[in-house]
Amino acid sequence: MLRSLALRMAENAAKRLKTDNGSPLAIGTHNGHFHADEALAVYMLRQHVPTYSGAQLVRTRDPARLEACHTVVDVGGEYDPSRNRYDHHQRSFGTSFPGRPTKLSSAGLVYLHFGREIIARRLGLAADEDNESVGLVWRKVYESFIEALDAHDNGVSVYDPTLLAAAGLQKRFSDGGFTLGAMVGRLNPNWNDPVPEDPAAAQAAEDARFELASTRIGEEFDRELDYYVRAWLPAREVVAEAFAARSDYDGEGRIMVLKGQSAPWKDHLYNLEEQQPDSGKKVLYVLYPEKPTPDAKWRIQCVPVAKDSFESRKPLPEAWRGFRDEDLDGISGVSGSVFVHASGFIGGNKTFEGVLAMAQKALAL
Repeated sequence: MLRSLALRMAENAAKRLKTDNGSPLAIGTHNGHFHADEALAVYMLRQHVPTYSGAQLVRTRDPARLEACHTVVDVGGEYDPSRNRYDHHQRSFGTSFPGRPTKLSSAGLVYLHFGREIIARRLGLAADEDNESVGLVWRKVYESFIEALDAHDNGVSVYDPTLLAAAGLQKRFSDGGFTLGAMVGRLNPNWNDPVPEDPAAAQAAEDARFELASTRIGEEFDRELDYYVRAWLPAREVVAEAFAARSDYDGEGRIMVLKGQSAPWKDHLYNLEEQQPDSGKKVLYVLYPEKPTPDAKWRIQCVPVAKDSFESRKPLPEAWRGFRDEDLDGISGVSGSVFVHASGFIGGNKTFEGVLAMAQKALAL
């Protein structure tokens, strides 16, 4: 498979983009062991920025060969956008994404400079159009995807290891180490894999592995980008409308109802609450139909204290938890009950009127 990929790469050389002097436009990065950050940096440029469509990839540490490249990422010891140089390993480097603390890797640098263009094109806008939606998605994709690669490549842990040790916290089990960085890393050859004796063949085999890794991490990036453009961003209007109408169901605005169809609401709810800190008490329960049909059952979900937290701002009453159907009807005093989860973070009712009654009763308990 790797050999066939290398052959296809060679066969496509004639189709690659040409520069003004007729030579292939080249993106340079280092050879040897590859990482997720340069794999994604190369993918973003070649697949999402028209200038680099079909660009040649040059993997080397030879300064003369790198100097001849149009663009260089993750090698060369230079960060200079005016010269298309995007390395982060030099001692003087300290650039981070606006509003975020993590030092950038080559993925973060390419995203910093080209991310807005990538997102604008995905939204069907002019490449240089910078409206609110472009900025929202640009920041969100960085925080949800790119920053993890920056942190991984710069050796930044999710939690402060000193504080973890001081608290005596240890993992209960192995999580398999399956991170975005590890996903790319495992595509490197094993230490005892056979290596072609011919240096050119050996480099071609290594480059083919890098191409696979770049495509793999790029596919995940595309899925992330498509989610935020096609699902997350349209949900903002839905949630904003529900947030504005929450006082219709509770005088203090603690119940929010998503009518018609459920949509991703957590990010947008927290953002709306931050933007309007004096708009009343925080939302405690979100109500939504299981599917967009008139006969759909309804869910009540507790708002977590933070997006990734398992702790709810106000869980459903302890006496309701773990019960279903008629048993739950009798305990809650609300007919049509379907269930309440054992942890109290979510429940259900056969009708909107029933799930609203559950929410109102839960507020009073």
